[in-house]
Amino acid sequence: MIKSRAIFLDRDGVINEDSESFITHPDQVKIFPTVSQSIRSLREIGFHIIVVSNQSGVGRGLLSEETLADINGKIRDELDREGAKLDAMYYCPHLPTDGCSCRKPRNGMLVQASQDFGIDLSESYMIGDKPSDIACGESSGCTTILTLSGQSKGFDKSKFIVYPDFICTDLLVASKWILEKEKTPKG
Repeated sequence: MIKSRAIFLDRDGVINEDSESFITHPDQVKIFPTVSQSIRSLREIGFHIIVVSNQSGVGRGLLSEETLADINGKIRDELDREGAKLDAMYYCPHLPTDGCSCRKPRNGMLVQASQDFGIDLSESYMIGDKPSDIACGESSGCTTILTLSGQSKGFDKSKFIVYPDFICTDLLVASKWILEKEKTPKG
């Protein structure tokens, strides 16, 4: 059976502007201008586009799962209008101290997505803006990309247990790097 491939995206800081606190209402969502273009170009070469996001604001009582669904729905709707379809959005609502298997840096969301969509994680990419995103991708066998558009405004090696395969300013540059890498014959 031929497995599919995916681009796993963190949400806040990669797709949309992050917040000093938590995004707790759909009106706070501000999608970066080049995200739709980036997603479209990656879908055109056959990747599933899947969001994997820690959302401990739910566990902290800052927002309900219904409000989170509204926020995610707004993101999906805005991207859909631009022709940038997301295949799925997974999230972890737990607190960092809960010890769940889905909260990044653990890879439960990627494992679940790989089962749901038949994804070969070793042929996939994880793009995020935090050390936990990179550790999650690396432990799953994905190629990892750090964007500096969110919480990581620079690459501070002391904050990373594992280093990303590529560091760039935003999702547009990441998508161009992937497109170029995918043109190169393997082997």
